[in-house]
Amino acid sequence: MKLLGLTGGIASGKSSVARMFSKLGARIIDLDKLARRVTEPGARAYDEIVEHFGDTILDARGCINREKLGSLVFSDKKARKKLEEITHPKIGEELIKEIQNLRKTGERCVLVEAPLLVEAGMHHWLKPFIVVTASRENQISRLRKRNGLTRKEALKRISSQMPLEEKAKLADYTIDNSGTPKETRHQVRAIWENILGKK
Repeated sequence: MKLLGLTGGIASGKSSVARMFSKLGARIIDLDKLARRVTEPGARAYDEIVEHFGDTILDARGCINREKLGSLVFSDKKARKKLEEITHPKIGEELIKEIQNLRKTGERCVLVEAPLLVEAGMHHWLKPFIVVTASRENQISRLRKRNGLTRKEALKRISSQMPLEEKAKLADYTIDNSGTPKETRHQVRAIWENILGKK
């Protein structure tokens, strides 16, 4: 089973690229979904997060409000590091379970998608490792449209992450998602065929 890693910066279009790989036959594991799973009420990271960050991050139903928590950690490096210390090991364990289950089903190719693959050190064993890039202006525009942020807020979120240029240096493949969807699909197909030896 091929086990690929896919990452990118915020609003680089990594999820759109993952869907393109899915249409070609890859099975996608979205680490954001696993992160939600481990932070649900009663789940493994929930109590620890609430204990550290306080119940002001909860919504009326007692669930963690991701926007509120996001606002906290995007503006505070120490807070972000603490959140990662709480969640990353638990997400990693969930990921291993998912991969083991998929191996049993005979999946040909599994793609793990996450914004923090490099930060979590997963790029060392998810090979080939693919990084989705986009111009800074594209990121700002998409983030403002998607999250209703000001330009300053969008830049703050982008700047809180590892620069795309640094991630790209570690990649086996890069996909420039600054152009049209057709241009991106062409790059995705070329990488897919190269990985699976369909040249």
